[in-house]
Amino acid sequence: MFVRNAWYVGALATQLGRSLLPVRMLSENLVLYRREDGQPVALEDSCPHRRLPLSKGRLIGDQVECGYHGLTFDCSGSCTKAPGVAQIPKSAVVRSYPCTERFGLVWVWMGDPELADPSKLIDIPEWDNPEWGVNRGDAMELDCNYLYVTDNLLDPSHVSWVHQSSFGSPDIIGLPLTVKVEDNGVTVSRWSKNVEVAPFYKQFVKFEGNCDRKQQYEVRFPSLAVIKAIFLPAGAATEEPSEYHQDVFLMDSYNFLTPIDEEHTRYFWFQLRNFSPDDEAISKIFNEDVRHAFLEDKVVLEEVHKALKERPAALDLPLDSGPLRFRRKISQMIQAEQAVTSETTTA
Repeated sequence: MFVRNAWYVGALATQLGRSLLPVRMLSENLVLYRREDGQPVALEDSCPHRRLPLSKGRLIGDQVECGYHGLTFDCSGSCTKAPGVAQIPKSAVVRSYPCTERFGLVWVWMGDPELADPSKLIDIPEWDNPEWGVNRGDAMELDCNYLYVTDNLLDPSHVSWVHQSSFGSPDIIGLPLTVKVEDNGVTVSRWSKNVEVAPFYKQFVKFEGNCDRKQQYEVRFPSLAVIKAIFLPAGAATEEPSEYHQDVFLMDSYNFLTPIDEEHTRYFWFQLRNFSPDDEAISKIFNEDVRHAFLEDKVVLEEVHKALKERPAALDLPLDSGPLRFRRKISQMIQAEQAVTSETTTA
């Protein structure tokens, strides 16, 4: 089950054009496309007549024609044409989903359309900052439930074992974590003082020697993560951005999880950095190295998903505090939505 009253990423903006793109989200089949004016559209991918996916049909202007008997639907999901029928049946309608585009991503609201508000999308102040570089990221599919990914994104400790050649460092093993639960999500963080710079970051930091490193993992409900990496020269740690050392390294990784169904997840991401804003070579390194690290996560999480289906975990560790609190809140949100749906249905 999923939280439905939320914006989820349906596709990279570059994936969407003047063709019909089938996408499965929250166990529902959608078809995405762009109108002639470039605006994204999301419809239920199922003709109500014989349930042929509309994505198997044709895009004519801004409308979708079913490839079986020609029923045609506009951007609102209304049937505008039913060949051979004197009057279009009232049941000839498909669901239309609110849709918007931001940060190079196409977002779809999967719940009550009256609650869809683009202002609820995440705010990224550095997105248009000319002093920050952006690597546009990518997407991949994982054969696991999305909550295993949120578990992973609330666990800074895993980098020491899963990402030994990139984000991990022996110096940070076992250091305590701080967990903070807020209305919009859960944050797990820790400072590592006077430690070696991890391999991935060593190629970019501007200072020599050891560092003070902060890992800050924010996962916001229901499935959006902001991972902040802060590296300062050893002894320069501070919580105040205005007091950061002039050679500070900052990287914000934005991670967007879209449940395909209970056993599969589509994972979108991009990173922002406080240096080399126009250096495509550095962006390429980021893209390649970050994707490699996420593939390491993919291997682990898919195995975890399979194993836990067969046999439940026997214990939790202190490092599981953040993930467990996140799951508890998600469960409460789902129950609250279901209660409202039930009241509406019986009213």
